[in-house]
Amino acid sequence: MCGRFALTIHPRLLAELFGLAVIPAEMPARYNIAPSKPVAAIVAQESSGGRELWWLRWGLIPHWAKEESMGRKLINARAETVVEKPAFREAFRMRRCLIPADGFYEWQAAAGGKQPYFIHLLTRETMALAGLWERWMGPGGETVDSCTIVTTESNRMIQNIHSRMPVILEQKNYAYWLNRKNQDVEKLRQLLVPYPAEMMEMYAVCPRVNNPRNEGPQCAEPKEGEQSLGRAQ
Repeated sequence: MCGRFALTIHPRLLAELFGLAVIPAEMPARYNIAPSKPVAAIVAQESSGGRELWWLRWGLIPHWAKEESMGRKLINARAETVVEKPAFREAFRMRRCLIPADGFYEWQAAAGGKQPYFIHLLTRETMALAGLWERWMGPGGETVDSCTIVTTESNRMIQNIHSRMPVILEQKNYAYWLNRKNQDVEKLRQLLVPYPAEMMEMYAVCPRVNNPRNEGPQCAEPKEGEQSLGRAQ
């Protein structure tokens, strides 16, 4: 699964990387983004097809949900079943987004508790996680825009600590993923594959990140005495 990630890129660089017409304002560096919190997402404008940044609550609330709390259970959508699941199938066809991230965290069971790891691209570039978004109208007229992150089976590096990883899209596929006119679910499904292990690395971090209230660069700093476990052989 994917339950925590970081995003610290400068807004101007983010706009350049994702082709945004408007540079986002007020984007503080975030090292411990947790479910139910606002996340930056890139969506296609319905009229022009251009790209813009929206803030979405992490945890997708289906438009037909009776209660807002349903989103707490839907922070991830499995690539293998995203087409069939009622909570995701319409969003998969019509409402896809990119969720920028510097890297994400995963936990490995260990003696004395779970050990967190930070996982990122070898290049340290900001990646794009495959996301879906939805708009929910509450009984009182309130509107909530929310999202989920699509996951797939782990590559050979990450499978040493967890069986799932977020889908990381290649830049050449950004436009196809965002285009609402692309509704061939089988072609879209072909993008939902594990990112190559040899292009990623990971390292253990201190347990500070375990608490979603903790923030700051210390969350993503290597644990003392630990070395990278990247460049899988």
